[in-house]
Amino acid sequence: MSGNGLSYSDQGGEAAPELAQEAAASMTPSASAAFGLFSSGTKKNEDLKQMLESSKDSAKLDAMKRIVGMIAKGKNASELFPAVVKNVASKNIEIKKLVYVYLMRYAEEQQDLALLSISTFQRALKDPNQLIRASALRVLSSIRVPIIVPIMMLAIKEASSDLSPYVRKNAAHAIQKLYSLDPEQKDMLIEVIEKLLKDRSTLVAGSVVMAFEEVCPDRIDLIHKNYRKLCNLLVDVEEWGQVVIIHMLTRYARTQFVSPWKDDEVVEEYNENNFYQSDEEQKEKVQKVKNTYTMDPDHRLLLRNTKPLLQSRNAAVVMAVAQLYWHLAPKSEAGIVSKSLVRLLRSNREVQYIVLQNIATMSIQRKGMFEPYLKSFYVRSTDPTMIKTLKLDILTNLANEANISTLLREFQTYVKSQDKQFAAATIEAIGRCATNITEVTDTCLNGLVCLLSNRDEIVVAESVVVIKKLLQTQPANHGEIIKHMAKLLDNITVPVARASILWLIGEYCERVPKIAPDVLRKTAKSFTNEDDLVKLQILNLGAKLYLTNSKQTKLLTQYILNLSKYDQSYDIRDRTRFIRQLIVPNEKSGALSKYAKKIFLAQKPAPLLESPFKDRDHFQLGTLSHTLNSRATGYLELSDWPGVAPDPSVRNVDIAEAKEWTGIRGKPKKEKPTGKFYSESEEEEGESASTSTSESASGSESEKEDKEETSSDESSGSYSSSEESSNSESDSKESTAKKTSRAAAESDSEDIKVKGISKKRSTSSSSDTDSTSSKESSSDSKSESDSKSDTVSGKSVSAISSKKEETTVQDRKAPNKQDVFLLDLDDFCPVTTPMAVPAAALLSPSLTADLEGLSLSSSSVIDVATQVSMPTKTHELLHRMSGKGLAANYHFSRQPGIFGDCMVSVQVTVTNTTDQKIENIHIEEKKLPPGMRMHEFSPIECLEPAGSITVSMGIDFCDSTQTASFQLCTKDDHFNVSIQPPVGELLLPVTMSEKDFKKEQGMLTGMNETSATIAVAPQNSTRLVIIERVVKAANLGVVPSGQDNIHRFAAKTVHSGSLMLVTVELKESSTAQLVINTEKTVIGSILLRELKPVLSQG
Repeated sequence: MSGNGLSYSDQGGEAAPELAQEAAASMTPSASAAFGLFSSGTKKNEDLKQMLESSKDSAKLDAMKRIVGMIAKGKNASELFPAVVKNVASKNIEIKKLVYVYLMRYAEEQQDLALLSISTFQRALKDPNQLIRASALRVLSSIRVPIIVPIMMLAIKEASSDLSPYVRKNAAHAIQKLYSLDPEQKDMLIEVIEKLLKDRSTLVAGSVVMAFEEVCPDRIDLIHKNYRKLCNLLVDVEEWGQVVIIHMLTRYARTQFVSPWKDDEVVEEYNENNFYQSDEEQKEKVQKVKNTYTMDPDHRLLLRNTKPLLQSRNAAVVMAVAQLYWHLAPKSEAGIVSKSLVRLLRSNREVQYIVLQNIATMSIQRKGMFEPYLKSFYVRSTDPTMIKTLKLDILTNLANEANISTLLREFQTYVKSQDKQFAAATIEAIGRCATNITEVTDTCLNGLVCLLSNRDEIVVAESVVVIKKLLQTQPANHGEIIKHMAKLLDNITVPVARASILWLIGEYCERVPKIAPDVLRKTAKSFTNEDDLVKLQILNLGAKLYLTNSKQTKLLTQYILNLSKYDQSYDIRDRTRFIRQLIVPNEKSGALSKYAKKIFLAQKPAPLLESPFKDRDHFQLGTLSHTLNSRATGYLELSDWPGVAPDPSVRNVDIAEAKEWTGIRGKPKKEKPTGKFYSESEEEEGESASTSTSESASGSESEKEDKEETSSDESSGSYSSSEESSNSESDSKESTAKKTSRAAAESDSEDIKVKGISKKRSTSSSSDTDSTSSKESSSDSKSESDSKSDTVSGKSVSAISSKKEETTVQDRKAPNKQDVFLLDLDDFCPVTTPMAVPAAALLSPSLTADLEGLSLSSSSVIDVATQVSMPTKTHELLHRMSGKGLAANYHFSRQPGIFGDCMVSVQVTVTNTTDQKIENIHIEEKKLPPGMRMHEFSPIECLEPAGSITVSMGIDFCDSTQTASFQLCTKDDHFNVSIQPPVGELLLPVTMSEKDFKKEQGMLTGMNETSATIAVAPQNSTRLVIIERVVKAANLGVVPSGQDNIHRFAAKTVHSGSLMLVTVELKESSTAQLVINTEKTVIGSILLRELKPVLSQG
């Protein structure tokens, strides 16, 4: 984690460890053996002083090594300062190095003695050895005395022009120390910062940006000319420098570029346009939308150059890039950070804590980013409580209709945890799921009621509190639960739980008129021994009953008021006086007593169960302020996106200067081996040439990214200079580059031969650099079609890509199952849907049943049946007015296994209502939720006027009623359409015996059972009518029944094969009990809702 308000704790702490290690390595065995003798006691230190005053350099060196060893072990060596400082002018370079290491540590503590050696430090600033010059500057900046500020200022100015980048780096560190000592030097220090920002060394970049953030973070104008250089240098800067630069560039980008998120809003507005508009108006609007947003090339440069750092070994760098993408990238591209953040969850617990906090904030706004990695957030038994609760919060944020069954089954295990704080948090999470997903509210409520019989008091108490919140959303339906909780009052001792039960009884006392007075009687007996929280609720209960049932409770309430009148707590005494004046009218009573009933029995709004991370998004991710959820000292806020982008020409660099630094940057790049640094998959590919197709695809893709980074660094000079030198030339060649981009972007992975050719081309000559750059721009055209081409594209790339087009089409059609680039983890098996296929019951009634042995799908007596032909309802896909004469309807044919075991068959009837031919009717741009798949129908080449044709397609809805959106296209037009399945069409009918039905039904009880009582007209209660209506509404198979009044139906879900058992039991007085048993509680609830009106209608 990094906070952009933090500075290096000790600017001198980088050379010190190196020198200390060097000293420790060169210690002789006798010296190390004697070290233990000198570690304590004044006599031993006297020996060291004598050695330091010796005329022999060997004795002095030995003494300094021991002293540095003492410092390394945390021992106090400050009393040796006078003896050490005498040796600062030693001619022996080794002694001088160690003396400076010591002085850097103790110069602040012994300032007076250090001042005596100022002249020596000044002479050392001109020493031929760069380490001595840097160390002298660090010691000088550590003497925090205002009188030497001018000397420090002069030293920093000289060091900033030093030939050694190491000395210039230390000058940048000294800037921050001098600024904290004397802020009035700010203007002069800014001049030095401006000079150092132009430095071409990667060693200096991180340190000077840190000084910039500390001294003048608001001087954005200093960054303009250096922006592109910093972007290109970023990959080679040391890790902590990368963190500082990325945070600074994030703030910079928010002030200089327009929001990449506006495009989505404009497109949404466009989709809702009026279809009565003329064709010309529509075309104008289309053109307007297309031209709405084009990403600035400098914005794209930042995103492209930070992307490889997601594979950094340093967690802080990965986190910094993740927050940059979150705050700057288009929403469609921000998802790439999710893999890297999940990878960090294998780090130590401190890193996990920070990463999970940031994921929790992200998952509230964009669930789709982390849904494929749902299993990575499952709690492990070895996790500490803080990690468990964070994972629980993320799982709750990611809960939706598709995966709620899996999550509730996971929560069932967590409730049994020995960690009681975590178990309580799990119950609260179940409550949040119940509030957010209405289909499982009743299921969760039933499960929580079952938990009330748990032996653990904390679990019971938390269950009561959550039930209270849930009941507030729909109290009319749950009188029985309130009665059940009233019975538990005698056994529960946790104050919060007792108070919650009393509040529920008081709030809904009219629904339990017999029980409420009795509860008041019992609590009046134990009033004096209760907790203050419970006493307040007893007072409230008494007041409410006094107003609604004064005959039975008048004396009881007065007794309680008299008891609380003399209570030790002033809160309770004050509440007593207030209630007495309000509900017991007397001469002194004010006007408020008339409204006592309205005050006490007013309708209370239901509480909102929200994530604790909901309000943290106003802090920048990855900062200390975000972690603490309060503004930390030094925090720099992210500004809002500007409405209009400032002038981009301020970032243009003089051509001579650009050539100068890009020339130096280009040399080491050629010597650098072809990137095995970032990706392990490349090393594996190099070791064995005979890898599988999918492995080579993923390996080549990651290798390609690294090569793009190399080529982007090499061509950075031409990038910056070409904009100024020849704009007309680049404009004329832009269309050629875009064509090459499209051809190259069609393939997901390049062939090894193509890479070989591009390698030769990239190292051959300056003319070939252009084609390398075009390769870079072509790869980026995947993510941004509107980005401007910076360089000229070569014909050779387009020729190669056109030759490879046939082979890449096959690669493109095959789904890339090795898409997860993280190291081999069992958690990351190929994920087709975020919802796991359940093999056992969801939650048993007591939450203690063992779930491991159940396997419904492997039963040999359950077979898929061929359904009796039933006329299914036809739905409109495209109206002829919206489709400019093209109309389309669809219905579900209930034909199993046409396009695959998991697909629902849909028949689409397309009609041409115009007097002209409609050509090339096909499907494009599928917008499907995660995991959903679609098998398209074959394109219709031509549809004659007034002609009609029926085609078949298959959709895997993943056992959910989510909409499958896509475009129905003709030769000239594109129409947005969508198909939403009724829940009854997500099933396949199965045949089974009555005995097997009862056996399976017995396994699916408790939270897996949903039921309702419905009124049935006498004429609709015959067997044939019931079967006809149920089978018409849902694709269910009829199960033989030995009883005339019980009708049974069975099916399994198309995607996961989970059983769906439906029972209709006719009762007396024209009513029927409808019961549905299934693991898929969401689908079961929806099916129950759809079958109720079907059976009850006349």
